[in-house]
Amino acid sequence: MKKRAFLFLGILAVSALAGGLTAWSVARISRNGQEIKVVERTVERNPSLGTQFTAYEADKYPDLTYAAENAVKAVVNIEAVQEVEMRQRSYDPFLEFFGIPQGGYYEGRPQVQERRAGGSGVIISEDGYIVTNNHVVDEATKLRVTLNDGRSFDAKVIGTDPTTDIALIKIDADKLPTLPFGSSDALRLGEWVLAIGSPFDLRSTVTAGIVSAKARRLDVIPNEFRIESFIQTDAAVNPGNSGGALVNTRGELVGINTVIKSSTGSYIGYSFAVPETIVRKVVVDLKEYGVVQRAMLGISYRMVDQNFIDELGKDTGIKEIGGAYVASVIEGGAASEAGIRKGDVIVDIDGVKIDSGTTITEQIAQHRPNDKVKISVKRDGDLKHFEVTLRNKAGKTELLTRESVDVEAVLGGKFVDASAKLCRSLDIRGGVQVAGIKRGGLLERARVKQGFVITHINDKAIYGVSDMNRITDKVSSIDGIYPDGRAASYVIVE
Repeated sequence: MKKRAFLFLGILAVSALAGGLTAWSVARISRNGQEIKVVERTVERNPSLGTQFTAYEADKYPDLTYAAENAVKAVVNIEAVQEVEMRQRSYDPFLEFFGIPQGGYYEGRPQVQERRAGGSGVIISEDGYIVTNNHVVDEATKLRVTLNDGRSFDAKVIGTDPTTDIALIKIDADKLPTLPFGSSDALRLGEWVLAIGSPFDLRSTVTAGIVSAKARRLDVIPNEFRIESFIQTDAAVNPGNSGGALVNTRGELVGINTVIKSSTGSYIGYSFAVPETIVRKVVVDLKEYGVVQRAMLGISYRMVDQNFIDELGKDTGIKEIGGAYVASVIEGGAASEAGIRKGDVIVDIDGVKIDSGTTITEQIAQHRPNDKVKISVKRDGDLKHFEVTLRNKAGKTELLTRESVDVEAVLGGKFVDASAKLCRSLDIRGGVQVAGIKRGGLLERARVKQGFVITHINDKAIYGVSDMNRITDKVSSIDGIYPDGRAASYVIVE
């Protein structure tokens, strides 16, 4: 008893020395006829206690409730239905009894099965325009959108852009809640952001994190002209959240959640979003033109980092890290016509310092053909300035029309450069091999088979995917050869 009394008195003494920080009160309450003592203690925070008791100042800490409660209203669930033809294999028990391999298919009409997938989207206008990921709606035959309030609508695709993995769809509704665009350029490392999605199993999910990095390139978009300059966050994003919103503390849209970087396909600490600067430009193009107006600088380059200095510093005379070394210039392209040449080092575009390849990509991606940009380069130790008029993928300054959309989208397929071995066996200089055929495209309608090697489109020689993607004219004919050596020509009749 003496020891316990001593300890209690000791606590009171410490409290007194701390400046009356601890106040004790004793109350008596009655429960079931028994009197119970209740000792209450109140602690006041005071800097004299040490730095671990920092005073709370509301205006110095992020309040995410405003952003979450408002932004979640404009995030929708998207159900994508894809119809797939399935042919049933024939089965004969007599053949099986004698160990004869089962082979062919029934000749009857193929069965159509539905595959369902889902993602998220963000309402950006009161009349029903919704931005999402291209991979959420790709190859879908039907789209169903469910709003935060539970209402559902069929949606139509306005346009897609595989190079940025952005798509624009629309529902027939009005007076919808929307998310305003913020500024992804203004985001700072360590700034709080929210990732908001609407997957089937967990409708209207909100997770928080910080901006971990900007201008990340992952090489995950399957397109030769891919534009990747992702915002990296540690906000949890999982399958079904693709196409959802990345918002700042003011509830403004600063990105579209797109990629999870993990070995399992689920969130393990990294998630990536397409920045608002790219999203906004793609959306405007799809609404106004039906196709993204992609500007091209017309160069290949390599970043001047330590590896570059070690490998090529002596040959090029470049000793300082920084900028992008122009490895080649496309004749007749934007850079070539402006006077930029091989060996120049690009140091800034429109005043933005070039410290990574994604910086170049993002700066050019914000423009359209015929736009002008100011580029500063180092040449022979001198700083030179150029005004460059950007061009489209065909090397022209004109804007593309809906009819001159990406050839890959028009043909409706997946393509790879024909291998050197295949070209030798077919005795051709090069070509593009059809690796897959999508429903509704020209290839399917012309009954082109997978494996076909395209050597000419509209009588223009095609040696690789890059040649094919420079075509902007309406496709009227396709020539090529099958791997077995059988040549074929297809004339497109509309």
